[in-house]
Amino acid sequence: MLRDVISVGRLVEARRRALRRGVWFRVLGGEERSIVVLTIRCVDRIRSVTLAKIVTAILIKLKVALESRVKRLMRTWGRLMAQRVSRIAQEWRNRSASKWAWDPGFMQYLTIMQMNTPWTAAIPVIGG
Repeated sequence: MLRDVISVGRLVEARRRALRRGVWFRVLGGEERSIVVLTIRCVDRIRSVTLAKIVTAILIKLKVALESRVKRLMRTWGRLMAQRVSRIAQEWRNRSASKWAWDPGFMQYLTIMQMNTPWTAAIPVIGG
């Protein structure tokens, strides 16, 4: 179940990482921070389904905020571009190109190449 997955140790680790990266106060509101701190102080194991859902939502929010710029762009822009390049290569009869659309290394390559492109040429064309 959901409440069995969330441990107080995981909350402590998430809070520590968020504080170190400067995300704790920027991303979370006062109520959310209080919920995490009080849960760490007062609970050994989360038994309430409601509390487990709230804490899970907070952890997801922190996870997204702690994600690196490259990972975030890979997940969005890099995936779209890999699928587009794969589709074009398949139209050119490249048999192995169907695997490119889901290859994380290829997505990372495309993303980093885009990040290193001068801003005037960095306007992505999505579609077509």
